[in-house]
Amino acid sequence: MKTYFRILSFAKPYNRFLPQYIIVTSLAVVFGVMNFTLLKPLFDVIFDQADATQIARYSEEPQFAMNIDYLIQYFNYQLYAITDKYDKTGALFFVCAIIIVTVFLSNLFRYMSSMIMAKVRARVVKNIRVAVFDHVSKMHLGFFSGKRKGDIMSRITNDVQEVEFSVVGSLKVLFKEPATLISYFVVLFAMSFKLTLFTLVLFPVSGFIISEVVKRLKRNAIETQESLGRIVNILDESLSGIRVIKAFNARRYILQKFDDESKKYAGLVVSMARKNELASPVSELLGVSVVAIILLFGGTMVLNNESNLQASEFITYIIIFSQVLIPAKAISSAFSNLQRGLASGVRIFDILDTQTAIKNNNAPKEKNSFDSIIQINNVSFSYDKKPVLKNINLAVEKGKTVALVGPSGGGKSTLADLIPRFYDPTHGEIAIDGINIKDIELYSLRGLFGIVTQESILFNDTIFNNIAFGIKNAREQDVIKAAQIANAHNFIIQSPNGYQTVIGERGTKLSGGQRQRLTIARAVLKNPPILILDEATSALDSESEKLVQEAITKLMQNRTSIVIAHRLSTIQHADKILVIDQGTIKEEGNHDELIQKKGIYTKLSEMQAM
Repeated sequence: MKTYFRILSFAKPYNRFLPQYIIVTSLAVVFGVMNFTLLKPLFDVIFDQADATQIARYSEEPQFAMNIDYLIQYFNYQLYAITDKYDKTGALFFVCAIIIVTVFLSNLFRYMSSMIMAKVRARVVKNIRVAVFDHVSKMHLGFFSGKRKGDIMSRITNDVQEVEFSVVGSLKVLFKEPATLISYFVVLFAMSFKLTLFTLVLFPVSGFIISEVVKRLKRNAIETQESLGRIVNILDESLSGIRVIKAFNARRYILQKFDDESKKYAGLVVSMARKNELASPVSELLGVSVVAIILLFGGTMVLNNESNLQASEFITYIIIFSQVLIPAKAISSAFSNLQRGLASGVRIFDILDTQTAIKNNNAPKEKNSFDSIIQINNVSFSYDKKPVLKNINLAVEKGKTVALVGPSGGGKSTLADLIPRFYDPTHGEIAIDGINIKDIELYSLRGLFGIVTQESILFNDTIFNNIAFGIKNAREQDVIKAAQIANAHNFIIQSPNGYQTVIGERGTKLSGGQRQRLTIARAVLKNPPILILDEATSALDSESEKLVQEAITKLMQNRTSIVIAHRLSTIQHADKILVIDQGTIKEEGNHDELIQKKGIYTKLSEMQAM
């Protein structure tokens, strides 16, 4: 139930919905029950089932009182008066008109309660989905390396959808149906306490059987949602890597992988459907059996004059009790459907309860400018206890360019990721202008950096919005100026809609060089004091590389830059070059100094020259 109430907490504040819902639902229940309570006076008065004593009571107007008994007696009095004045046919018209009115009012209030619940459902789903996305977007990068992207997507989409239909949808059943049941039993107890008490003895048996079905449903539900997450993950990887799949003729392999997981999911769905569909007929069979037992037990009592019920009252009693099956069946179905939603809720809260490893301390400092120096002091870092960086010491002065080179896997990108706090060092500290970056408010810290990576991260939006990404109310002239600096303006104005051209998912409508120049234009527009360039030209052809390198050179002017380079020709102008291998700084100096050392840098340079 803890998961259930956590889900409902997303509907807060309740005072907008709860009072209205309780009122209209209560009225729907009252008018719904009233339909069947009219049957007894119909039998008694119109079909001559009442004795002389009852008729005498009906002919006298009752004294006003605030209780149900007064309403029943007053209705009987009016019915008898109409029968006396207009005969039984007139009374029949009166009863039928009352039934139509009560049915209309019952359905009207039921509709109103459904609309209130629709608003609650929409609110809950929206709030959960936004909360999960907001939380995921705050998570540190290590979280995403340990989670399948498709599974995260499945939790935000499929699991939230499941919560909407089963958990929030059950609210209507779990309030309205119990209220209906209670109302029916109040009437039944008023009619025959002994017989109704006997019926309550039979209900726990059916409840136990249904609860066993529900327990098994919960286990199946968790497995089903996890399997669906794996399917979404395979889809995401396949669509993202469709070029590689075709190039390596791996379509059959991926298809087989997708088919296997889909087959597993289908089996789980069938297993769950078997149990889910079993709950309804079982509850109906048990309910009908209870009615049959009551008919036998109660009928015997009436025939042997062992009950205070008359024949008309007993028939009305059976009809009302048969209606108990409808809300009882709805409740059992709701509980069985609820398990799948609760399983989805568990998966959603698993993400929401995961704390990010990178967060502000209790009193973070704002840092909106870079004044003098970045200091990296005795920094070490490990991925899952595997050392990546060991005792790194480095000082980057304002306005200087520092290049990181070395073999792949040496730790260059990891070191660059530590500075804007995408990760935190395992040991040591990083400081900007003498302030430990852990003491700087994250938003303002990352506002100091502009980052251009090897992979051009673009979005399925216009060129203008991709350049102005993250900047509110960006001016057109500023965006155009940034594009010109990044050597992107010429190809942009030649696009079908210029700066308003939509570039497709991940910028697929553009070439690699064009995409990279847009990411540089984005960094130019942000105008950060510190640049991190992570192999920004390594995946480009010679012509594109020349244009991008020119754009990078313009971007780096009068800025502090940390450059990760694969092609050493692009960083020969750097003020300081660090050769990083196996997590440590092996060599340090400018280009000429490192060439003279005849070490790793020289070997890398000679290999590229060849």
